[in-house]
Amino acid sequence: MSRLNLLEETRYEKLPVSIYEDQLTASKVIAERIANLIRTKDARGENTVLGLATGASPVLVYRELVRLHREEGLSFRNVITFNLDEYFPMSPGSEQSYVYFMKEQLFDHVDIAMENVHIPDGTLTTEDVAGFCLEYERKINNYGGIDLQILGIGRTGHIGFNEPGSAPNSGTRLVTLNEITRSDAARDFGGKQNVPLKAITMGIGTIFKAREIILMAWSGKKADIIKKSVEGEVSPEVPATFLQLSENVEFVVDPAAAAMLTRNDTPWLVKDCTWTPKLVKKAVIWLARTINKPILKLTDEDYNNHGMSQLATEMGPVYNINIRVFNEVQHTITGWPGGKPDADDSQRPERAVPARKRSLIFSPHPDDDVISMGGTFIRLANQGHEVHVAYQTSGNTAVWDDDVLRFVEFAIDFQRSQVEDVAGIQGTYNSMRAFLAEKRPNQPDTAEIQTVKGLIRKGEAIAGARFAGLPDENIHFMNLPFYELAKLQKVAIYEDDILQTMELLNSVKPQQVFAAGDFADPHGTHKVCFDIVLKALQRLKITESWVEDCWLWLYRGAWHEFEIHEIEMAVPLSPKEVEQKRLAIFKHQSQKDRPVFPGDDSREFWVRAEDRTSETAAAYNRLGLAEYEAIEAFVRWNI
Repeated sequence: MSRLNLLEETRYEKLPVSIYEDQLTASKVIAERIANLIRTKDARGENTVLGLATGASPVLVYRELVRLHREEGLSFRNVITFNLDEYFPMSPGSEQSYVYFMKEQLFDHVDIAMENVHIPDGTLTTEDVAGFCLEYERKINNYGGIDLQILGIGRTGHIGFNEPGSAPNSGTRLVTLNEITRSDAARDFGGKQNVPLKAITMGIGTIFKAREIILMAWSGKKADIIKKSVEGEVSPEVPATFLQLSENVEFVVDPAAAAMLTRNDTPWLVKDCTWTPKLVKKAVIWLARTINKPILKLTDEDYNNHGMSQLATEMGPVYNINIRVFNEVQHTITGWPGGKPDADDSQRPERAVPARKRSLIFSPHPDDDVISMGGTFIRLANQGHEVHVAYQTSGNTAVWDDDVLRFVEFAIDFQRSQVEDVAGIQGTYNSMRAFLAEKRPNQPDTAEIQTVKGLIRKGEAIAGARFAGLPDENIHFMNLPFYELAKLQKVAIYEDDILQTMELLNSVKPQQVFAAGDFADPHGTHKVCFDIVLKALQRLKITESWVEDCWLWLYRGAWHEFEIHEIEMAVPLSPKEVEQKRLAIFKHQSQKDRPVFPGDDSREFWVRAEDRTSETAAAYNRLGLAEYEAIEAFVRWNI
């Protein structure tokens, strides 16, 4: 691509953005830049001063630096480091501390002198913080400033812990954490209530003085804030936008994090496009929604005024384009998610044959099935398909501690009512109660408590699946090993999970598989569960002929919904079916009112589900299609 074309394509972007094929490739590039800087300064007999970040974003960078040290002799003897931030208060020995993180990810594996390592002190008294911060700034200046600062970015746009409202000239200081930031950290602390309210952070002004700044972002979770930071106006409401004022900054991202940049999201606004059917559909739907018109009412003037004149010229007249796209959207709608028997299926999202399908719904947590596709679940069962549901994890981390005591107390009282000996269970109960009274934030539960929490969620899942119309023999509890092992080991191995999933798939031999495609799940469980299902199907495809006739559908709903142009099957729900879905969700009583890990959405799961499905239905209606109470949406994945 010529420089002129690149400038045109990126004209909405106010700072340099490099997009790499994946996080690993990008992380290796960043690590190599750091390594080259260290080697160059070593050759001059100079120290290298690095500004370091924590969190998930730099983990692979640190892993590659460790490899370069071990395998290629990269030395850190002359490296000085300053970390961006630390929770306050925070003990350095705590697993949630950034001292612990940095030692585990980097410092314990290279030859850096710990006296050259500087991390904000979370053990200070409040009165001593201001003096410490001034000294932190003085030390940075005494070393000549930071040569290279690496950054992640929070969903609020924070860099370090510079939350919305931070001043561009701010220095190292004590700050109050944003509620979204605390929600995102909730899992690490065993619940938001355990996340510190404050932190010590390097200021934006301090970061800005670095001679080089690299901000990295991975995954679709960061796409929205990357667009705001790169293309939005400079504003204290999005602190990362201040980086637009630097001449020494580069954003390094993967395709998912870059997905909402104009050049990727609406490329017709910045360049001539190769108009594939998918891009045409996306552009026409975008135009209709942008100017709030039904698809069939879009005009040549609408196309020309919104960057789509090339499409009108190459593929017009525009009314014909409108009709094609309208029909494509119309054909996604079906009341027969398992296929309509004895019907022409050429314009339908699912096959008519076989008329009675075996459908297997994979649910990462014990309630994702009914939250995300409860109406479709019920309809598949009502329409006579052989429906199975597989709960991939126990979900036992998402149960309140006091619910455990309540259920065990019930068991004790029930045994007493049967004139049975309760000494054994009473002793277990006493030990549970004693443990919970002294339980530290994010401390793993005892095996007995984990079992009870898992049984609570298992009972709820059975009740929900029975309500949807399933016989007990079609309800499967997988308890995939990765879920428990992830609490104990840092590097997960999924081979046993894949083999177990292959075994279940081969026993059911489904023509339809439904899996969670809601990768915005803040805990990452949905993505892991999907990858396990996909790998299992791909392996089985090599040896098992039934996989050729198996379609994989992705659902969403617990965290966010598919974009309208992405939807390939839209299942409308009547008001009665919406009510039935709500009742199925209500079977999950431990998640009612206030779940343990709600993310940054304060609404209950059933409210989120109803709002999102009604919003999808309304979006279809505004495009000029029929008006429905709600729509559950699906996208087909090519195995």
